[in-house]
Amino acid sequence: MSFISLIPELISPLFKAPLVVVIPIYNEATTIKSVVIEWARVFQRLEIDYQFLLINDGSKDETLKILQAMESEDPVHIVVVDKANAGHGRTCRLGYSAAVASSQVEWILQIDSDGQCDPGYFQEFWSRRANADCVFGRRIKRDDGIARALTSKICKLGATLLGGRDMVDPNVPYRLMRREILADALKSIPASFDIHNVAITFKLKQSPDVRWEYVPIRFRDRQGGSNSINLLHVTHLGVSMLFDLAKLKK
Repeated sequence: MSFISLIPELISPLFKAPLVVVIPIYNEATTIKSVVIEWARVFQRLEIDYQFLLINDGSKDETLKILQAMESEDPVHIVVVDKANAGHGRTCRLGYSAAVASSQVEWILQIDSDGQCDPGYFQEFWSRRANADCVFGRRIKRDDGIARALTSKICKLGATLLGGRDMVDPNVPYRLMRREILADALKSIPASFDIHNVAITFKLKQSPDVRWEYVPIRFRDRQGGSNSINLLHVTHLGVSMLFDLAKLKK
């Protein structure tokens, strides 16, 4: 058994807050501190007991050094994990698995590290949780370019046709999920999947008992770094995703 596979078991005892915020991070030295500060201010204003799980996915810049400094300054609210690069999806999965393993966690919020997820919408997410198991963002406006918007639309079309249900915005990285619901979905999703956000949405949509709420959001452009997309790589991942999703169908 590898150290990576043991990480969720090692992290979960550290969670003492009802809200865990999972953030996968790769080469975000210029943005991650401001992103965490911006979100922490919202949680504090709403008087939410929270913890960040900041997962460094093998960054090659100064990201890890910055994360470690942040953790030392606020160890109550910040947990940092450093691991070898495995991609966004598998990094999210590691965070999900760690969060659901703690009985003290009630909700898992997953956002990205580049500042595209605007915390100004979070109060609406939080207010809807009483009547929902999953509160997802629905990107009605995007500032991150046509190529990425088109990729998301194709992803939605493929997942919807395959699943027979409207997936709405299946790969949106702004999502609040009840721990028990997420834990149940993870049981049937192999850790080897590459695009876990879509797999989670797909699996949750298969359950008629899961209660959904959607919050219309504007998806900001990156707050720093470069916004690039490798269409050939994305196409390959998309085809692999469809085969993976087919295996999840009941």
